Amino acid sequence: MPAPRLGPDYRRTALRRLASDEFDVLVIGGGVVGAGAALDAAARGLSVALVEARDWGAGTSGRSSKLIHGGLRYLEQFDFKLVFEALKERRLLLNRLAPHLVRPVPLLFPLRHRVWERGYAGAGVLLYDLIGRTKQLPAHRHLSRAGVLRAARGLDPQALVGGIQFYEAQVDDARHTMTLARTAAQYGATVLTGARVTELVRAGERVVGAVVRDAETGTEITVAARRVIGATGVWTDETHEIAGVPAPFTVRMSKGVHLLVPRARLDLGSGLIMRTEKSVLFVIPWDRHWIIGTTDTDWALDRVHPAVSRADVDYLLARVNAMLTDPLTAADIEGVYAGLRPLLAGESAETAQLSREHAVAEPAPGLFVIAGGKYTTYRVMAADVVDAAVRGFGRAAPKSLTEHIPLLGALGYHEMWLERGSIADRTRLRPATVEHLLHRYGSLVSELFHLIAERPDLSEPLAGAPDYLRAEAVYAVTHEGALRLADILIRRTRISIDQPDRGLAAAAEVARLVAPHLGWDAEREQAEVVHYTQRVKAERAAQQAADDHAANAARLAAEEPAPTPVYNPLTIENG
Repeated sequence: MPAPRLGPDYRRTALRRLASDEFDVLVIGGGVVGAGAALDAAARGLSVALVEARDWGAGTSGRSSKLIHGGLRYLEQFDFKLVFEALKERRLLLNRLAPHLVRPVPLLFPLRHRVWERGYAGAGVLLYDLIGRTKQLPAHRHLSRAGVLRAARGLDPQALVGGIQFYEAQVDDARHTMTLARTAAQYGATVLTGARVTELVRAGERVVGAVVRDAETGTEITVAARRVIGATGVWTDETHEIAGVPAPFTVRMSKGVHLLVPRARLDLGSGLIMRTEKSVLFVIPWDRHWIIGTTDTDWALDRVHPAVSRADVDYLLARVNAMLTDPLTAADIEGVYAGLRPLLAGESAETAQLSREHAVAEPAPGLFVIAGGKYTTYRVMAADVVDAAVRGFGRAAPKSLTEHIPLLGALGYHEMWLERGSIADRTRLRPATVEHLLHRYGSLVSELFHLIAERPDLSEPLAGAPDYLRAEAVYAVTHEGALRLADILIRRTRISIDQPDRGLAAAAEVARLVAPHLGWDAEREQAEVVHYTQRVKAERAAQQAADDHAANAARLAAEEPAPTPVYNPLTIENG
């Protein structure tokens, strides 16, 4: 089957289908669990609609630590079930489901205490390796102090006595989430962003659909469905409120902050994982940068734009600098982002101690909600909520098949990777550019090459973000469903965190490239650039604020752009 193109024509058709068809399953929420549930249900042969208020991965699923991991610290908490489950999923993603998006990353655990810590930590890492064994990841190894300093010369010799190196996996979370949604569309799901659920529809006590507002036109449509699944993460309590039912469980938000510093700034040959008094600190290689994270603090403010404060930055810098010979300063930071973990609320006062397990409930007949969990186990969570939804369907539904379904771009990726040199020669692109594209698109890179063949100027790098081609901006709109400039700069690409200016220099060029494909006039094109500029300005102001409340107020100074009607998809048949 050809990969679906989630461009404007697809969107018009999708809105008409939502208004006219009855679906077996309507999934609310376009994060990794919602997109995974849509794929799971569609692969079982069910008719599926997936709606997301903003963009694929716009919430938590695009703001993680970019790791696919079993959670080594959960072994210490004796949560063996979660670790076994997560390591199986890591193996599937690396080997079968998304090898183009998920790849190995080395991590070094510095030891600070003699004798007992090596034995204690070493036993845990050995068990972790045995549980998660896969040919894609080398076995762990113990290092002396001299061995650690050879692998990571930037570490302070006085801050460690040795170390253990082991491997995890890394993912571009927003691209992975978008690819899940696009794969669901390939299996027949109708998927749509910019579609906010404003109320649920009932027949008596049973939930039989939802009212959805199109963000581009303001039009409201009623979507009929036999089952509705809410996979809304930190918005789960809001889903219960819309349903008008008591919450079977509540979600507590934990803010995780990440900083990006230039790769050349830290003399490390491996990523790092270190204990803190609250949680775990990672230093993770990310193309030309290191990602330093994360915090784990309670958050009760704006859920759409969790803000990073000066206190967050100072906390992370202090923890990582305790291990470095050449300490980092705020001036070294080139990118910043924060995400909110949806933790199942419990009795603990500390968010770091709340459960990472997930829960599924049916708070009203026909409505199923899922919350909790962790990014790595999204597929298990999706299968669990679909299993619950299809019980009593009146016809037998197959069991989950997603363990065996490679995501778009996976099939043929390995072969193309081996041929990347000849691909570079054939396309006249630099070998490094071809590798960059294969790691982002897998075998779907052929679609970008087709765009470039039609418009050779798209092979040029973006002037304000030379690691990305102009074709990638256009492809984000024509094939990947991006609706706004921020969708492209923040999630389809990572220009917003990869560039020191956070994408300001690239914004106008990207807007100009995509305007014809989205039907933007000059006023809308300029408005998108202005809004993105204001967003960056507000984020920088938040980072200077002393605490969460001040940072939240500064971040909210950049308002979301109002809907700008471009077309009415329910009345216009042709683009």
